Amino acid sequence: MSNPFDMVLFGGGGDLALRKLIPALYRAYREGSLAEGCRILPVCRRQEDADQYLNVALQSLQQYLRDGEYCNSIWTGFSQLLRPVSLDISIPDQQWTHLSDILESDPDRVRIFYLAIPPGVFGPCCENLSAKGLISKNSRVVVEKPLGYNAQTAEEINSKMASYFPESSIFRIDHYLGKETVQNLLALRFSNVLFEHLWDAKTIDHIQISISETVGLEGRAGFYDETGALRDMVQNHLLQLLCLVAMESPNSMTAKNIRAEKIKVLEALRPLKGDLVDENVVRGQYVAGEIDGQKVPGYLDDLADGASATETFVALRAHIDSWRWAGVPFFLRTGKRMEKRCAEIVVQYKKVSHHVYNESAGNVTPNRLVIRLQPEESIKLILMAKKMDSLTTELQPAELNLTLSDTYDSFRSDAYKRLMLDAAANNSALFIHRDEVAAAWAWVDPIIEHWRETNNQPKPYPAGSWGPDEANELLARSGRHWFNAK
Repeated sequence: MSNPFDMVLFGGGGDLALRKLIPALYRAYREGSLAEGCRILPVCRRQEDADQYLNVALQSLQQYLRDGEYCNSIWTGFSQLLRPVSLDISIPDQQWTHLSDILESDPDRVRIFYLAIPPGVFGPCCENLSAKGLISKNSRVVVEKPLGYNAQTAEEINSKMASYFPESSIFRIDHYLGKETVQNLLALRFSNVLFEHLWDAKTIDHIQISISETVGLEGRAGFYDETGALRDMVQNHLLQLLCLVAMESPNSMTAKNIRAEKIKVLEALRPLKGDLVDENVVRGQYVAGEIDGQKVPGYLDDLADGASATETFVALRAHIDSWRWAGVPFFLRTGKRMEKRCAEIVVQYKKVSHHVYNESAGNVTPNRLVIRLQPEESIKLILMAKKMDSLTTELQPAELNLTLSDTYDSFRSDAYKRLMLDAAANNSALFIHRDEVAAAWAWVDPIIEHWRETNNQPKPYPAGSWGPDEANELLARSGRHWFNAK
């Protein structure tokens, strides 16, 4: 259990706070992870929103919690922690008296300022916090992705925040890093000699990392059209997962050591510039189609705009120029309005060097490790085995399946809960350092620049599919294929 802390949620009435943060904090309270005396201060722009906040938060919990999680008595206790505040940080002379009075009533406790607001407001918000004297020695700031629009804007935002908070007090969140299966990936790699000796170019053919969504814009039309899938998903989520898959073992599992190994991976990524972008990157945009038997509109219809070259899908082939990964392609893929919602890491091993069985035994499928992050969390290892119901020797793939929700039936993973509690405990191991942000943008920016210079247009794909045909061709050219989630 943490010590009592104050958490100020700027953007407390927004979609992120109501859909993710408040439910995560409710779960933390329900399991006893919030110390008595913790205070949660959602910041709303208007007084009427603050007055109605408890009703809105209750409705959000009832809507977004899993079946069986909501309980009236738990809500009654949790609601006592919520202290909504009316404050419009876009108004320079806005009164901060109410927020200041609450925080200064216990000036020595940890203060967490969670900025669930657009990145362009991060700097002014930190400036106001400093001007109002609200940044104490125990203060931390948590910021959401994407951090900036490119390397330059990210550096400007980071520099602005650094004017008021030391790097050790800045927690850049990527909720995928808080998923328990991601942490199990590290345990799998570095705590099992079996896998550590089978985790390099000698045994692995290629690796796929996919994050697919069935939803469209979800009310984020303006933001998304200025951002696109490469900035929104690849620059942070996918590259962070790639780092954890590919990094060398740290000396110990501290934030400093983990960060050092992740940065080495980002710096070893082979640059994609000029014609290499055309050869290794596919961008797409969904058109009208069908998902779960329901017709859905195309991106331009969702956008209510006649023209846009913003990508809703990206597939790319990356290489890490290191001794461990020389010659091993990493295929990254993300898209909206895909056939299925899923996030998976697939490690495809090479074929056996010699097939000892005759043809009647059937084909030997190379081993495959599948780490699923959502919707359920599981780890599967596909092996070859003999069919047990046949007297003759017939081979078939068999699964060793660790479904975490079945194994730990009383545990409910929540990445945001984990990360917010880590921020309160001053544990930055699962957060992103400023240098990682810079290295990721340095790799992504040339791709965006090439698209701009060549007026590259996204390839259309029907909603409810697995993306444009060109994404399949990206793998087919080397005799590979995507392992689409089932």
